[in-house]
Amino acid sequence: MRAAIIDQPGSIRVGDVPDPKPEHGQLVVKVGACGICGTDLHIADGHFPPTPYPIVPGHEFAGEVVEIGADVPGDWKIGDRVAVDPSLYCGYCTPCRSGHGNLCANWNATGDTVDGAFAEYVAVPAATCHRMPDSMTWQQGALVEPVSCAVHGVRQIGVEAGERFLVVGAGTMGLLMQQLLQRGGARVTVVDRNEARLGRATQLGAVAVATDVAALDERFDAAVDCTGAAPAIEAAFDSLRRGGRLLVFGVAPAEARVSLSPFRIYNDEITIVGSMAVLHSFGAALDLVAAGAIDTEALLTHTLPLEEFPAALELMRSGSGLKVQVLPGGVDA
Repeated sequence: MRAAIIDQPGSIRVGDVPDPKPEHGQLVVKVGACGICGTDLHIADGHFPPTPYPIVPGHEFAGEVVEIGADVPGDWKIGDRVAVDPSLYCGYCTPCRSGHGNLCANWNATGDTVDGAFAEYVAVPAATCHRMPDSMTWQQGALVEPVSCAVHGVRQIGVEAGERFLVVGAGTMGLLMQQLLQRGGARVTVVDRNEARLGRATQLGAVAVATDVAALDERFDAAVDCTGAAPAIEAAFDSLRRGGRLLVFGVAPAEARVSLSPFRIYNDEITIVGSMAVLHSFGAALDLVAAGAIDTEALLTHTLPLEEFPAALELMRSGSGLKVQVLPGGVDA
């Protein structure tokens, strides 16, 4: 089969690899669509330490079941349409046993540490597959994983009707966070240095937009950083009222550091929380997408065939697209 292969950081190609065979408890899925995430850029550049090379990346995907392995739990059938949670938790470490599989001491994920879905086919545990209704497209199915990350993030920060939220970053994740927070009754202001992205935030219901947090004459009940950039995190912190909350949602480099006032954290009782990937949120995310609660059309900007995977990465890197997806079966499939 054809697949995108990162042989080593900076070395990316599309070539032939063996067709996957389902192991115990696995299904083989014919990939309908797979989205590019910031993590894929980190993997391509060698900045995601868990990744071994070579690897077939791709962890935001949906497709059709074409082969069923031995001892697969459930009533799976050839032709079932699925969105796939890429999480591969060990199940026996302390975080897993305490219900925090996303913090697994032996964490793995399809497309991040084992071969993923920028390919014609991928083998995955049946336990990670979620059936999609016929009304959902492959592209919508491939958006479920980022939505599930946003669902977990909203659960971490919490939201009450009428609260004033600041979302820093109007990329795919920022616009997903905006939509979910608004569904919780929040009034959301969105900031992004790329002014071209702010029109979508307004279209999706933002009460205000800006290119700089410092330009806002308002204090917020809560702020969400969706950039992973240290200056943006610091600006989001500075924007909070007393008693405010900050969610660090964007992925920063491991070596990054921020400068925050410990006196303000103490004196103003500022709460700072993080949100790592997916945790018991994939099914809820699929339901939201299936119900039309997420405006997916506003986010899906580019689709490319598998052979153009390197170009798809560059589209994501340049910031000229929001959600860029690869369709291994072809863009007309």
